[in-house]
Amino acid sequence: MTAIDAFDMVLFGGTGDLVMRKLLPALYHQHQDGNLPADGRLICLGRSVPDTAAYIEKAHSLAKGYLGSAYNDADWATFSARIQYLKLDATQPEEFTKLAEVLNEFPRRSRVFYLSTAPDLFAPISKSLAAVGLNKGNSRVVLEKPLGHDLESSNKISHEVGEFFQEQQIYRIDHYLGKEPVLNLIALRFGNTLLEPLWRREWIRDVQITVTEQVGVETRADFYDKAGALRDMIQNHLLQLLTIVAMEPPASIDADAVRDEKLKILRALKPLTAETVHSHVVRGQYRAGAVNGKPVPGYLEEPGVPASSKTETFVALKAEIQTWRWAGVPFYLRTGKRLQERLAEIVINFRETPLSIFGRNATPNRLVIQLQPDESVRLYLMAKEPGNQFRLRPVHLDLDFKEFFQARAPEAYERLLMDVIRGDLSLFVRRDELQAAWKWVEPIIDSWETSIEGPKPYTAGTWGPAASSALLSRDGLCWHEES
Repeated sequence: MTAIDAFDMVLFGGTGDLVMRKLLPALYHQHQDGNLPADGRLICLGRSVPDTAAYIEKAHSLAKGYLGSAYNDADWATFSARIQYLKLDATQPEEFTKLAEVLNEFPRRSRVFYLSTAPDLFAPISKSLAAVGLNKGNSRVVLEKPLGHDLESSNKISHEVGEFFQEQQIYRIDHYLGKEPVLNLIALRFGNTLLEPLWRREWIRDVQITVTEQVGVETRADFYDKAGALRDMIQNHLLQLLTIVAMEPPASIDADAVRDEKLKILRALKPLTAETVHSHVVRGQYRAGAVNGKPVPGYLEEPGVPASSKTETFVALKAEIQTWRWAGVPFYLRTGKRLQERLAEIVINFRETPLSIFGRNATPNRLVIQLQPDESVRLYLMAKEPGNQFRLRPVHLDLDFKEFFQARAPEAYERLLMDVIRGDLSLFVRRDELQAAWKWVEPIIDSWETSIEGPKPYTAGTWGPAASSALLSRDGLCWHEES
């Protein structure tokens, strides 16, 4: 593992929700675990707080709630000593001279610029950083999604940021790639010989990738109604998970070796047409219902949502990968809001035994990698029930890494922030990956924009529209929770 040198991390949008709720707590945990060098600074930028003392007080008032039992006064005191607040308007280029003065106190340090801002500020901020010479040397810029709303706008962001930062300096973050079970999937596949001979079309029947939420749009209606579930989740998170499941063994764990293999999968996805979008993709929009026994409004009744909105809050689709390893194996992707459970999982369904000597008593083997609410890996097998009769029932082998290693598993943002500080790009999305993902989903966007048919309604608190189950039943299959 690469040693960590002294660094300065600059957090644009320093008073925003992401910084307060995710980034500062993640860095606190790494500080608490002793993983940050003593001379690492956190420079938080914003417009609404007057000075460093007021900023630390604001962060402290929120930290206790976000950190829970991990918080203690002594660790917070030493952690907050790293924080320096700078009142700066990112839309005003002349104000970046103040930032340059602070950073040039230690010109040899590596610098991380985390842009927790609206995407339309990515290019102006990059330009302003370059104007004061902060894009040179060991400088890195982290970009949060959304990275565009279609291929053209995504390319525009990449091109404009790329004018001031080289590709190896740009870290496009997808926090799902930092989750422990995703990394353990890579370890299981490429660190063991047991699964690799089975990881192919001859033995795997189908793959299901699900990321669902119980919450609605909450306060994000302005953003969400312009994005929808396809842009918000499928184009990035779920397609990235698909590449991890399906990619070939890389030559090494070096960043470009891993990302080269992921790109091959994105480029091997069978292109969708207007006809296949209709048969392979289901979009839905939640109506009023109940979640956990509490009544909730429909999407169109949410504050800030237009009454005529056709924005999808649910997507289920069937993808196919045109390679020798995966030809004929359907990959089903599903995501949505106001569903029955908060869940993120990857399910690998293996084929049935060639001949069952136990009648209909046996069910196919299944590997379930759960990302949330709990992180686990389970392999479902058949075993004989105790007793005189030869009856089989499913049992599972639990790969409980937390119990085995007796260590706290870092949150996704912790791992990814440390990778940025180290300069490791392995878990970040490259420009050509981003382009390939947008290129694949664009036919869906185009088809929906020209269609007179809107999203299918589903009741909040269910698993989505009935058409989602029908999508699999046409292939003689069903979703994991329905089996």
